[in-house]
Amino acid sequence: MGRINALYVRVSTDSQQTGLESQIRALKDWCNRNQIDQYEIFADEGISGAKEDRPALNRLMKMVENNEVEQVIVFSFSRFARSTSHLLKGLKIFKEKNTRFISTTESIDTNSPLGVALYTILGALAQLEREMIIERVRAGMANARAKGKRIGRVKKRNSVLIRSLIEAKLSYREIARIAKCSHGSVHAEVVAFKKEKETLDKQKMLEFQESIKADSNNQSLEELKKMDLLPETIQKIEQTLEQEAKSKVSEVQGPYYETYD
Repeated sequence: MGRINALYVRVSTDSQQTGLESQIRALKDWCNRNQIDQYEIFADEGISGAKEDRPALNRLMKMVENNEVEQVIVFSFSRFARSTSHLLKGLKIFKEKNTRFISTTESIDTNSPLGVALYTILGALAQLEREMIIERVRAGMANARAKGKRIGRVKKRNSVLIRSLIEAKLSYREIARIAKCSHGSVHAEVVAFKKEKETLDKQKMLEFQESIKADSNNQSLEELKKMDLLPETIQKIEQTLEQEAKSKVSEVQGPYYETYD
């Protein structure tokens, strides 16, 4: 069985029965003038064009995706789609499946040079529409923040309790049960806690390095360990101090001096 010719018609309300009949009659006349005698009619009655989900249109598009449709013929673009993005989405599928799309009122045929140009123009318009929407959303969020409104979901987990349990070395399962939250919430708090701790450690390390420059009698590593730093941070400081000590010795005894443990 070969691919079919599909005639798609739509009216918004049930009372527009004559409108549906006139569309079908106009499309049949167009088919007769173009020597097309085999076709199948897909009709959506009482459904707004703003809705992409329509029974007859869904059945038609499924057949298109299954490579069962040679061409889709409509009375006008507005019968198929009301938005540029929806129309472009349909045209993209038609192009991928090598299905011809014809609008008799606008005299547009996607196989013609004008049809190809239209596809390009619609693509540019859809992109512009997306960018305008993004810009409006960004402006709205900025305005909301300026007014002190919170953006996003409100955090409901008990951070103080969860962090106390983390420091007590409890498992995710135990923490989630005690804090009455999900494992995901526990993990999010662990990540946030570690990040804050690392930021604080970096600040402490910078303060310590400044104190070394200001005071030659710098603090001992034992004093550093009392500052509740992460082991990795203490190791970095040890390496920094060792490197500085080597540099000072090199300045006194020459560049070829080597220390051995």
